[in-house]
Amino acid sequence: MDTSKLEDMQNLVGFVRTIGLQLVSLTPERIVGELPITAALTNHMPNVHGGAIMTLGDALGAFGAWLNMPEGAEATTTIESKTNFLRPAMEGDTLTGICTPLSVGRRLSVWQTEITRADGKRVAMVTQTQIYL
Repeated sequence: MDTSKLEDMQNLVGFVRTIGLQLVSLTPERIVGELPITAALTNHMPNVHGGAIMTLGDALGAFGAWLNMPEGAEATTTIESKTNFLRPAMEGDTLTGICTPLSVGRRLSVWQTEITRADGKRVAMVTQTQIYL
């Protein structure tokens, strides 16, 4: 995807923009995003809140589904999501999510996002199903 389309997509997403998600690359086969962990995204521990991790995975999967929408579809939405939390990330860390399709069909697509810290250690795995509307 060319840089202008990546910038356009970055400007379309209010909530993920609010939490600081930055899209790094966006193709139908691979979506990469980064999320710097600020104090606003931590819990009382103080590590990153699980909702921030889930948001990263959900957003990247939604971008992938959107890029693969079949002709005639107008939108896509998440109908199922599962997150395995594997280790913490702390304020100051940057999470990287790499999202790839497990299946892309006419009505549904399934996406898997591996989320790692800057040291390369896996923080979470998110698997989600998107439906085309």
